[in-house]
Amino acid sequence: MEARAVTRFVRISAFKARQVARLIQGKPARDAMALVDLIPRKAARLISQTLRSAVANAENAERDSVPAERLVVKEAIVGEGPTIRRFRPKARGMAGRIRKRTSHIRIVVTDQV
Repeated sequence: MEARAVTRFVRISAFKARQVARLIQGKPARDAMALVDLIPRKAARLISQTLRSAVANAENAERDSVPAERLVVKEAIVGEGPTIRRFRPKARGMAGRIRKRTSHIRIVVTDQV
């Protein structure tokens, strides 16, 4: 049985969040939760929320509820969301573009190995 959780429009660059997502892929869910709690990054906190949501979705499924001890992180994908564009004044009347990137985090947990 698979359960998934998606967090959309998170204000972090997908490049930064992918570094943390790669670490938890393929690990047991309990180990992955312990791992992201120890990583001192903003991306780890955001991925932790999504991972806990996916585990809760698996535990509270209507017909096929699975205990958290049997769950494994099947995939942890961070995709790019829309980029918010801002401008900052620069020298000689020019403007510099600032790109505020967002991402979508998707985590799938399963009980099959």
